[in-house]
Amino acid sequence: VARVIVGQEALVDRLIIALLTNNHVLIEGVPGLAKTLTISTLAQTLDASFARIQFTPDLLPADITGTLIFSPQDAEFHVRRGPIFANVVLADEINRAPAKVQSALLEAMQEHQVSIGGDTLPLPDPFLVLATQNPIEHEGTYPLPEAQLDRFMLKVLVDYPDHDEERMILARSLDGEATAKVDSVTGPAEIALLRDAVAAVELNDRLREYVVRLIEATRDPASFQMAALAPLIEFGASPRAGVFLARATQAYAFVNGRDYAVPEDVKTLAPDVLRHRLVTTYEAEAQGVDVEQIVARLLDGVGIP
Repeated sequence: VARVIVGQEALVDRLIIALLTNNHVLIEGVPGLAKTLTISTLAQTLDASFARIQFTPDLLPADITGTLIFSPQDAEFHVRRGPIFANVVLADEINRAPAKVQSALLEAMQEHQVSIGGDTLPLPDPFLVLATQNPIEHEGTYPLPEAQLDRFMLKVLVDYPDHDEERMILARSLDGEATAKVDSVTGPAEIALLRDAVAAVELNDRLREYVVRLIEATRDPASFQMAALAPLIEFGASPRAGVFLARATQAYAFVNGRDYAVPEDVKTLAPDVLRHRLVTTYEAEAQGVDVEQIVARLLDGVGIP
């Protein structure tokens, strides 16, 4: 991937974590930061099918999942599968489509299946939805429903490159190296074996207790001596957040060459798991406190058991 993408190591790590745990990632950043290019390049490294869906306000649910087509030859309806039937699905600018279209992904993301005309069709394995959204424009965009946000294991914020990375991007573009060829290095069978290895990564009882305490602190900060946070959080994280944080921690340790997790793994991934699950109050907005600050204070306030 680094043959094409300059920097963005954190983003690539998170995408690999999603691949190793068969989960989904929401990527947010301003235009031009190679979000789409990173996802499509990752898909090229896999011997797997890839589909890109450009979300627009006039998109229909059937454009994603597929629909029934009448065949005059045998006078029957047949299922025409949509682009969702791919191993890696890039949902580009997902917040440009209305909630009705976004909700078409819910069943696919949670159950790895799609219902069309009374038939339930399984999706291929592995199945990842990697969605991008632009935080700048608000005209013609629709906020993602909370139920859909909860299906994304991670929400990754992509920032601008530093000076050296900017120079390298410029050099590659001017010298014609931006179109480097990427070879596939693994396939579904190998990914399944890697997932088994990730599931075997040790997450001891102390770390499991730490994950549970972090999730509980989002719901009841006062019980962790953080009463000042209580008026700032309207809804805390669900149990799914704890499961995702634990699985992501195992995958992160595996990516870093360890068969055991450490507390720093949990702290590194907690912001990506929690930032789209915490609902802040009007009081937090009035005080100018955002989700990132709340998560940082939670990590500082919850001790490792």
